Amino acid sequence: MSNDKLSHLNKRGAAHMVDVGAKEITSRTAIAFGQITTLKETLELVESGKAKKGDVLATARIAGILAAKKTSDLIPLCHPLALTKVSVDIESDPDLPGYKVTATACVSGKTGVEMEALAAVSITCLTLYDMLKAVDRGMVISQIKLLEKHGGKSGSFSTKP
Repeated sequence: MSNDKLSHLNKRGAAHMVDVGAKEITSRTAIAFGQITTLKETLELVESGKAKKGDVLATARIAGILAAKKTSDLIPLCHPLALTKVSVDIESDPDLPGYKVTATACVSGKTGVEMEALAAVSITCLTLYDMLKAVDRGMVISQIKLLEKHGGKSGSFSTKP
């Protein structure tokens, strides 16, 4: 694969931040997905509201939103973005058992919000793990991926969860 296809590498192969100065401002949206598998008893504990650390789902949701806002502080070549929307949805799934997490990030800007949506999902799952590790150290975080992206020069992308 040539460096021409990897926008974060210059012609010499060195990492650099992409210059988006000449790009047009467009409305951009990204939706990411991830899941955390727990013991059945762990899911029941959260759903009953009896977790010792408090409201596990609200804490994880807020952590995910904060992660989207701080993505450029965590990933070195990401541009700081003035996000117009971030939402994190956490759905219990007794068949896993565990939780399915979906994050949506939106911006009117010159670069996409895929990394922000992915960061939101990742940190939401990690926060769920942190809040529940005292009762279930065997939880598994998996399936983190981009589901959809819209806007910008490269157009739309969509896949299944």
